[in-house]
Amino acid sequence: MLAYVLRRLATMGPLLVGITFLAFLVIELAPGDFFSTLEMDPSISPEMVREMKEAFGYGDPLVVRYVRWLSRVVQGDFGVSLAYRVPVAELVGPRLFNTFLLSFSSMVFTWSLAIPIGILVALWPNSAWDRLLSFLAFFGMSIPNFFLAFLLMYFALQTGWFPVGGSTSLDYDLLSPAQKILDRIHHLVLPTIVLGTSGMAGLMRLMRANVLELLQSDFVRTARAKGLPERVVILKHLLRNALNPFVTLAGYELGTLLGGSALVEAVMNLQGLGTLMLDAVRSLDQYLVMASVLMGSALLLVGNLLADLLLTVVDPRIDFSRLEAVK
Repeated sequence: MLAYVLRRLATMGPLLVGITFLAFLVIELAPGDFFSTLEMDPSISPEMVREMKEAFGYGDPLVVRYVRWLSRVVQGDFGVSLAYRVPVAELVGPRLFNTFLLSFSSMVFTWSLAIPIGILVALWPNSAWDRLLSFLAFFGMSIPNFFLAFLLMYFALQTGWFPVGGSTSLDYDLLSPAQKILDRIHHLVLPTIVLGTSGMAGLMRLMRANVLELLQSDFVRTARAKGLPERVVILKHLLRNALNPFVTLAGYELGTLLGGSALVEAVMNLQGLGTLMLDAVRSLDQYLVMASVLMGSALLLVGNLLADLLLTVVDPRIDFSRLEAVK
């Protein structure tokens, strides 16, 4: 197992270099750059634009600029944002926290509801609850996130029960630590429902299909023939096998933590990383985009490694040490 983990970790470095170089190349091949807009502004002199290009190294070959950026990243420096003129790390840090809170809360909301509901409707197929919850699942998958966000914002505006947009209150800095936590939770309720609804519906249908298929398996019939209580058959034997695809899916979910909430953040006026990255892509703010690509890629690779390791816990039949021995 240790050899397998070390081998996976060793392959992450070259993979990240390849991914970031391709991203760097794609940004370079895009028509225009950040300074193209400045060159069209008559209030900015050509000399000033030229000085800015030289300051950011835009006259150097692409490979030289990429190697220079990569060497700074290795030292913990993500560069300076072209649009905001501040270090990328300072710009990303606070928004990364907001996006992580929203993504994590929506994942907890989605998984904590989708798995038990999926099991219940599978155990009583074609019942009234199955039909009602399946209808709600299809409704949840069909309704666009931005439309649901508008509906909930209208609900918040009419009732006053929840804040309409924003990640924190205006007087957040004056609140006590406990009040700050409550204020964060209060602002997270509606975005979490919006972001988690469509995902919950899909996962619930997936769990239902897995459980229905496994109920016909030989090991379930054997466990029942041994006289095991139905609760033990479901929770100990059936559930562990039904969770396999979910564990794999969780690895990919980790990679979408940063960018998956961009649309909801834009509609509900949340100060998250998604809206910042959308603006960076639109303005071709290269170093800000590269920081997003690097963080997203690293989270995806780490998430897949953690998912593979967790699979060995959920399903004892999976043994990576045996695969390493075969190699």
